[in-house]
Amino acid sequence: MGTIKPLGIQLFECVRGGPLSFRSSQALVLVLTFLSYASYHATRKTTSIVKSVLDPKTANLGMLHWPSQQYLQDLQGAANNTALTSGWAPFNGDGGTALLGEIDLAFLGVYAIGMFFAGHLGDRVDLRILLTVGMVGTGLFTAAFGAGYWLNIHSFYYFLAVQMVAGLFQSTGWPSVVAVVGNWFGKSKRGLIMGIWNAHTSVGNISGSLIAAAMLKFGWSWSFAVPGAMIALVGLAVFLFLPVDPEVIGIEDDRHVRDYEKNDTDFPLLEGRSDSRDEAVGFIQAWRIPGVAPFALCLFFCKLVAYTFLYWLPFYLSHTEIGGEYLSDSAAGVLSTLFDVGGVVGGILAGHISDRLDARALTAASFTFCAIPALFFYRIYGSISLTWNAALMLLTGVLVNGPYALITTAVSADLGTHSSLNGNSRALATVTAIIDGTGSIGAAVGPLLTGYISARSWSGVFTMLMVSALIAGLLLSRLVVSEISAKMEARRRTDPASDLPVSSLEEP
Repeated sequence: MGTIKPLGIQLFECVRGGPLSFRSSQALVLVLTFLSYASYHATRKTTSIVKSVLDPKTANLGMLHWPSQQYLQDLQGAANNTALTSGWAPFNGDGGTALLGEIDLAFLGVYAIGMFFAGHLGDRVDLRILLTVGMVGTGLFTAAFGAGYWLNIHSFYYFLAVQMVAGLFQSTGWPSVVAVVGNWFGKSKRGLIMGIWNAHTSVGNISGSLIAAAMLKFGWSWSFAVPGAMIALVGLAVFLFLPVDPEVIGIEDDRHVRDYEKNDTDFPLLEGRSDSRDEAVGFIQAWRIPGVAPFALCLFFCKLVAYTFLYWLPFYLSHTEIGGEYLSDSAAGVLSTLFDVGGVVGGILAGHISDRLDARALTAASFTFCAIPALFFYRIYGSISLTWNAALMLLTGVLVNGPYALITTAVSADLGTHSSLNGNSRALATVTAIIDGTGSIGAAVGPLLTGYISARSWSGVFTMLMVSALIAGLLLSRLVVSEISAKMEARRRTDPASDLPVSSLEEP
């Protein structure tokens, strides 16, 4: 697969009179991929902010809490909530909440299916072109959803079709950015480095929430149009400046190794990579890589929890009495960003801990199990006051997003460069797509079920989330036992020179 040096880099080198250095190229890759995927998430977040504007009415939604004394609540305060006074057909009818859940399902279902094809394609075509097409297409169809307001469209099938196509374009993002970063950065401290880089998810969610909330006063259409324009502009920058691997900018492998062998954090993930004649790894072969299946299934339930918060948290906040009052739509959107702030901390913390312990499965399982009581306490005590809600939301964000971030970044990179591949460089996008694609099916199921369950009780939603977190942790139990056993065996060895891998991600 041949790639062409981006036009922007060619122009820059012409003006500069010399080629980009390796470190400058690494910095450029980090910045562009960070902005790229942050913009993807910013466009996804808009629907969760606008939900309470499209479907503002309800007298019973989300009012039930587990403590018996809270079952009967005075709904007088709901009348003062601006979110309960209007709406947009067809979402302001009796089944509006379920319709929004179906749109989430359509988007995430197509996204999950498209992910498998995008990963397969990403190991065979120029990742820069694939990423550019995905970003520009995402921008167009995100804006098209908002255009329904300007064009006075009230057909459910219009919004459904637009979201489905948007989901298809969105599926190009994650396999592409992980594969590009995988071409440039190395294994040492991978969990920490990729945990910090993975903050793009939360940064995108936060910026998307703030932008969408700020645009509501001009009409909910602008909450889609502005993020759509932003991702298209970032896509243009990707097309002009993103080098997908060192070979694109003319860095020879032998010089690269000589210059950076002193610091193994700078080795590309695909160490020992052979030339472009390597055959891309097949879909079934990638599934057979040790560790792919359990982590993929674990991510199914992790993303079910995370995406339920992503799509429904602002709606939940605006329809739940907190400290005796109801939040406005924009205030709920701003408050919900604390969950993503916790996600940044959780991703970095999980990556750092997994590096120190050399135990990805143990770290991920520990976070998911700890998320169960955090979810319980957030549901019970989050309505006491804004302070309690914010603190518990932050903690929940740390524990929910920590394993999600770890699996989609460091774990995917570990498995995509697994020793069983014998140095084949054409597997990373496929493995990443399998893991995140499976997780995205869970991301589709969670918001859909929430749309139906929340109509009866938000307590049922939180029960579903806690059960999902429990299953996610249990799915890693075999790998956790393997990691602990390997570490205990390593400690019993008397030969200090022995340096065998103990991670469950490597074959014994």
